[in-house]
Amino acid sequence: MLPSTDTNTEASQDNAEEEQSGTQSLVQHLLELRSRVLKSLACVLIIFAGLFGFANDIYEFVAAPLQKYLPENSTMIATEVASPFLTPFKLTLLTSIFFSIPFIFYHIWSFVAPALYQNEKRIAIPLLVSSILLFYSGVAFAYYIVFPLVFSFFTSIGPESVAMMTDISSYMDFVIKIFFGFGFAFEIPVATVLLISAGLVSAESLAKKRPYVFTACFVFGMFLTPPDVISQVLLAVPMWLLFEVGLLFGKLAIKDKSKKETGTEIKTETENDS
Repeated sequence: MLPSTDTNTEASQDNAEEEQSGTQSLVQHLLELRSRVLKSLACVLIIFAGLFGFANDIYEFVAAPLQKYLPENSTMIATEVASPFLTPFKLTLLTSIFFSIPFIFYHIWSFVAPALYQNEKRIAIPLLVSSILLFYSGVAFAYYIVFPLVFSFFTSIGPESVAMMTDISSYMDFVIKIFFGFGFAFEIPVATVLLISAGLVSAESLAKKRPYVFTACFVFGMFLTPPDVISQVLLAVPMWLLFEVGLLFGKLAIKDKSKKETGTEIKTETENDS
């Protein structure tokens, strides 16, 4: 009976040690996560401190596409007492987050990377860099392509008896929605490659669903943009084209993966034969 009791005691001690080890590991991960979140917030605050003195200039830059098409002697207005201060303040804070995205993504990658296999890291780094560049490309596309077309249409179609004087706070809400809508929509190639690489869906099945994807792009464009046809089309068409790009790179990623797996199998068989 004594050996059985000793065995049970040892097993209990092993379980206790495993639970303690698991708890310590969880605490370490949480501490690391907190550290990386605080570093990201510090980065945002540092950039914000540097940009705050240029808050009005930043707003003027963002408002330039609309001001270009406003009627002569017409200006933007502030309908709330605090808007002239709060609106540039909020925009500067969002701009700080915008410029901090590479640093934030780096810390997300550093936190997740230890849990990834080597082959997953190989594809994750290009996807990380691509996601950052695509997000910035989406915002640039919205500012330099979409805004001029949309504002030109809005300012030219209204009745002559109506003076267009846009509220600065409403304008900021409008452009931020467009910026983030286009920024996230341009992430479609990354999402497509991830789905195909993870084996959740095949490239062939996605290719067969092109008509549904095309329709879905216009549906999402309707929700992500203001209720006008121009901005919806200008978002939906790039989304569909980006889906095709992601489909192409997804096929290439699968082919590359298949070649490497085949090469590994051949090498293993050769080693076993020898």
